[in-house]
Amino acid sequence: GICSTDDSGSFTVLPSSPFQESSVEQIPMATVFVTVGTTSFDELIETASSESFRGLLCEKGYKKLVLQIGRGEYVPQDDDAGDVSVSSYRYKDSLADDLRGADLVISHAGAGCILETLAAQKPLVVAVNETLMGNHQLELAKQLHRDGHIQYGTPRELCDIMKKLDVGSLRKFSPGKPELFGSWLMKTANAVTASQRSVAKVRLLLLAVAAAALSIAVYLCQ
Repeated sequence: GICSTDDSGSFTVLPSSPFQESSVEQIPMATVFVTVGTTSFDELIETASSESFRGLLCEKGYKKLVLQIGRGEYVPQDDDAGDVSVSSYRYKDSLADDLRGADLVISHAGAGCILETLAAQKPLVVAVNETLMGNHQLELAKQLHRDGHIQYGTPRELCDIMKKLDVGSLRKFSPGKPELFGSWLMKTANAVTASQRSVAKVRLLLLAVAAAALSIAVYLCQ
């Protein structure tokens, strides 16, 4: 299948720091929202809409899968008859409603999508595009993972991640405290500088995070 189910993968579960939310088994229409922003990420969409992955979602208690597919070529078939319903769309003016309605978010590694999801206090799995493995987005995902806010991996690892995922192990992000956000931003920039030694990539990261911070401010004021 599209997903690898090898339990010997490198994915690790972070220490517990619970989200204060009920388990998905207690939510009648627990929803997973997958988003790729304005990009094309067909591998993620194909994986997330595959029968094997939907089977895992069903086992975890999720009943609804919503996919925002951006400009990708692959368009999953809508399905209301299965154990996990599937619907998709390309773009909306805002993802705020879908984020609010989600019990789990699976996002590409774009800074805007990541930080907007964390600002909405939603459990987040980040899918990294391997064709962009050297860019600032991977560094952002790594740093947030080290800080305990997200889980991340490639689309091929998504099934293994889902099997082991405990949403209660993810720490809440606090974008509403400027001093904490600024401290985190500097730590992330320093991590990129140390590992990449690339001024251009640091600048890209800072620009992406600044744009994301602006989108979060707008979101929180709605």
